[in-house]
Amino acid sequence: MKPFIHDDFLLQTDAARTLYHRHAEGQPIYDYHCHLPPAQIANNHAFADLAEIWLGGDHYKWRALRANGVSERFITGNASPREKFDAWVATMPHTLRNPLYHWSHLELARYFGIFDSIEPKNADAIWQRANATLATTRVHDMLRDQRVAVICTTDDPADPLDTHERIRASGIATRVYPTFRADKAFVVDQPEAFNAWLEKLGGAARTTIRTFDDLLAALERRHADFHAIGGRLSDHGLEHALAADCTRGEAEAIFAAARAGKAASPEDTLRYGSFLMLEMGRWDAKRGWTKQLHLGAQRNNNTRLLRTLGPDTGFDSIGDFPQARALGRYLDRLDSTDELPRMVLYNNNPNDNYTFATMAGNFQDGTIAGKVQFGSGWWFLDQKEGMEWQLNALSNLGLLSRFVGMLTDSRSFLSYTRHEYFRRVLCNLLGAEMERGELPDDLELVGGMVRRICFANAREFFRLELAPEFAAAN
Repeated sequence: MKPFIHDDFLLQTDAARTLYHRHAEGQPIYDYHCHLPPAQIANNHAFADLAEIWLGGDHYKWRALRANGVSERFITGNASPREKFDAWVATMPHTLRNPLYHWSHLELARYFGIFDSIEPKNADAIWQRANATLATTRVHDMLRDQRVAVICTTDDPADPLDTHERIRASGIATRVYPTFRADKAFVVDQPEAFNAWLEKLGGAARTTIRTFDDLLAALERRHADFHAIGGRLSDHGLEHALAADCTRGEAEAIFAAARAGKAASPEDTLRYGSFLMLEMGRWDAKRGWTKQLHLGAQRNNNTRLLRTLGPDTGFDSIGDFPQARALGRYLDRLDSTDELPRMVLYNNNPNDNYTFATMAGNFQDGTIAGKVQFGSGWWFLDQKEGMEWQLNALSNLGLLSRFVGMLTDSRSFLSYTRHEYFRRVLCNLLGAEMERGELPDDLELVGGMVRRICFANAREFFRLELAPEFAAAN
């Protein structure tokens, strides 16, 4: 029987197959947003077994396990690695039509050469073969084999950057850069956590933070530190853009109250955050950075399990927050003073696809091709249908040819198959339109766009230094 994962997986027409194999398949990977632990790259981590690399931290799989009635002991609890692996293998047949069925088979095929169906009867063979590969494979090997040119990790400004220095000194061809994500600077409604973070930030910035001016100085110093090590991206994970009116004096008073242990009201938290977002947007513009806005997730819905397991463990969902007015106001405030940096806008709610695509079009100013990007399908939308929705909205309302393509947004080193998945979806979509006569039957014309979306557009847009072998890719 033909393996489920084969050369023409998801490619349903001759044109799609040619586009993928000739133009997309061989392109390097430019992963401009992820949550990979920099320390594991710096240490060239060796994974103990398949459960560690395949299931550790993967809240997509954790949600499926819970939906299948699996006890938390076999998900985030104290079950053995083999027990957790067996629980996932037993769940896999129940994931038919869930993207995890595709992703999990792709992960085993591309990293371990395993094309067996993932089900209990094959569990022993999969476990043994994958662990044998892991015994001689480390993180740097995986990045080399997947041809990963760039990784942009997600880093708090209070985090030290020594791991990134060690990565650069290691000599690997993959360039790894920190992304400035200062979300903890906004939590004036949680003064205990806020003040603990300020102490940590002060240490990283080599200063003491007593006043609001001290905070701004410390954050900008860390922004400069990130720039010095090569970072050129910032990121914010927000329910919606922050664009309320707030004077400097009002921000100072809100900060002082939180520093004294008084929680800010929701209104003051919004105003304070809005002031910070403008300041950080100006820093990005001044240094030629790209700002990313991840908008629309409703996080930590299950408070009982949040208390038990903590955040980022699989209890978040799509939110239905109004987006257009605040997002437009935020972008306009920066643009009105000619301080709008390059931007990538990601939405978590598919209802906002056309809102975000049209909003990006409002702030293209003719200076940079695709200056404001409608980002790839994010989180709950990074599957085949969600990718197609995003590609269609962008195509209808903007320029698909200027799109900077896919990213992993993942904590797993096995997630580089998501780039392959995206490329197959892209080529299948375009190939079908070629064969229906909706696009020219010109493989070089359409194929050139595919190559740019897969790699070259991101290389030109983000302007990060690459190893010579990737800098010349075309």
